[in-house]
Amino acid sequence: MPLSPLDIYNKEFGRGFRGYSEDEVNEFLEQVTKDFELLIKDKQELEEKLKTSTERIGHFTTIEMTLQKSIVIAQEAAEELRRNSQKEAKLIVKEAEKNADRIVNESLTKARRIALEIEDLKKQSKVFRNRFKMLVEAQLDLINTDDWDHLMQYEIDTTELEGLNSKQED
Repeated sequence: MPLSPLDIYNKEFGRGFRGYSEDEVNEFLEQVTKDFELLIKDKQELEEKLKTSTERIGHFTTIEMTLQKSIVIAQEAAEELRRNSQKEAKLIVKEAEKNADRIVNESLTKARRIALEIEDLKKQSKVFRNRFKMLVEAQLDLINTDDWDHLMQYEIDTTELEGLNSKQED
């Protein structure tokens, strides 16, 4: 068991022949007692400071662990968000490609249909042109016939017609 200041103060030494001076021993014991009391007081203060520091270190350690866990969770959340964003981006790209393919296919179908319509219109215009040409040629043939010349050779006496016309008026 450790000595206390009171143990030191109350310590009595046996007397011997030509022993130490009692006053000097008592003075020394008082000085040792005071110093020992200071050491004990300092020790208690240091132990209290150590206890407070240990508690603060524990508190900061808890905060550090919480922060580390928070950082890990934030990193995991960021990674999950990145993965989800990449998945969503891939889905958007696939949807856009699908829509683009659909639009291109629809455009090709319309282009083919229009090309067929153009070919049909070309055929119809050729038929119309040929028929119109035949009609014009037939009309020209009619105009170029000798029948017109023959009709121009007829002469009608207009005086006779005038006389007929005046009799009918009466």
